[in-house]
Amino acid sequence: MRRVRYSVASSLDGFIAGPNGEFDWIVMDPALDFAAFMAGFDTVVLGRRTYEFTRRHQPKGSGGMPGMQSFVFSRTLRPVDHPGVTIRDDAVATVSELKSQPGKDIWLFGGGSLFRSLLDARLVDAVEIAIVPVLLGQGVPLLPGPYGQHRLALTSSKALPSGLLMTTYALAPEKKSSARKPAAERRR
Repeated sequence: MRRVRYSVASSLDGFIAGPNGEFDWIVMDPALDFAAFMAGFDTVVLGRRTYEFTRRHQPKGSGGMPGMQSFVFSRTLRPVDHPGVTIRDDAVATVSELKSQPGKDIWLFGGGSLFRSLLDARLVDAVEIAIVPVLLGQGVPLLPGPYGQHRLALTSSKALPSGLLMTTYALAPEKKSSARKPAAERRR
């Protein structure tokens, strides 16, 4: 089964973009093999705001990723206005369907709200965070609230010469709730 990997750069204080969406603080370490990273995916999923931001910053203004099937989740964008990407409104159903199809891994590119909804549905298999040695103080959070607690298990970490810390976590299995009644109820 295909995996959904949330792979993102984050400041040390947990922001994936500055307050105005800026990302000039992200370090591009020469030790990173970005081509090898990209070769692991054939599908990318994005939220509307991330899509619109990337569309403004790409030379052709497509907003999708070259060589990948791109899905954008929005209730307001019209598919006819965005050729080259697939617009859907139900991220959970679409990603569930994509995971069951053959192919390479699925890159959850952004943003934080899409990450939260897929995480809550337990559709995220790996959380890969490149921790950049910078404190932004404010910006777009890695995981915007409200959110419940999700336990992760560290599967790898590597420090790069630039100071980047590459971390990978797997979603820990859900703990079964205890069948025991609270002490107050047992005393009745």
